[in-house]
Amino acid sequence: MNTDPSSTINQIRTASRQMVRELGFMEKTLAGTNYSPSAVHALLEIEKQGAMTALQLVQTLSLEKSSVSRMINKLIKAGEVIENADPKDGRIKNLLLTNQGKKTVEAIHVYGQRQVKTAMEHLDVSQQQAVVQGLCTYAEALQGCRLNAPLNAITLDAGYRPGVVGRVTEMHATFYANASHFGQFFESKVAMGMAEFVSRLNNPRNNLWMALQNDTIVGSIAIDGEDLEDNNAHLRWFIMDEKCQGQGIGRQLLHEAVTFCEKSEFNAIQLWTFKGLHAARKLYESFGFELVKEEVGTQWGSVVTEQQFRRVI
Repeated sequence: MNTDPSSTINQIRTASRQMVRELGFMEKTLAGTNYSPSAVHALLEIEKQGAMTALQLVQTLSLEKSSVSRMINKLIKAGEVIENADPKDGRIKNLLLTNQGKKTVEAIHVYGQRQVKTAMEHLDVSQQQAVVQGLCTYAEALQGCRLNAPLNAITLDAGYRPGVVGRVTEMHATFYANASHFGQFFESKVAMGMAEFVSRLNNPRNNLWMALQNDTIVGSIAIDGEDLEDNNAHLRWFIMDEKCQGQGIGRQLLHEAVTFCEKSEFNAIQLWTFKGLHAARKLYESFGFELVKEEVGTQWGSVVTEQQFRRVI
């Protein structure tokens, strides 16, 4: 028996490539459907869970959010999936299979079962058991590696979460103490504002998103749909822990907020920030925000140049 680790690794890699080819993953479509492998997996996961959000699919399939969004739109247009508001929280959109989608998934199962059955008929009982045990164990090991990887540990969540007021306040206080020399007065205002806002999260015009790493909040953004006039949304409390900056998480949070405002049919989004935060300004402008006003202010306990940005929807 060969116990050389490099030989074992090479054998597994070779077998994996062969399985990918034989199962049809190199083709544009999969399992006898007209859909891509990612779309087929999405349909199977939605059927398995009964209902899923787009964010859950992103995390389950390990795909970019933009790719999942495009795929979902295609499945909806094809009549395979519908998007319904969650009965407990109208801000959450659940993806469900249509009757057509259920028939498609049933056909996928028949196709896949036939593939496995045909292959297993070439093996005796002991070999079949070895295949089942080996594949299941290896799949779990691969998933464990992915979920434990530090960069993949950051996920997004929405709505109220215990400790969010204190954590978001802490991130603001720490960052702006260094950037603008703000102190206790600023921290207290952030805490009071956040505390008042989360009491209004039951209004579907308001929402709050958080970036989580190992169950710790490392980023946040909020849309307040009530405190501005003319159907304008107020983007508030956009912050990232300095240790988690540069990974694209802030862009994901801003994308969630802007998409929410578009779906909620606001006329525009407004935000207020401070001059000198060049990375933040560059990010805002990449999403179509424009500087509309700039003035010196003292309302935060220190003299700063405040900036107002606006994005028309």
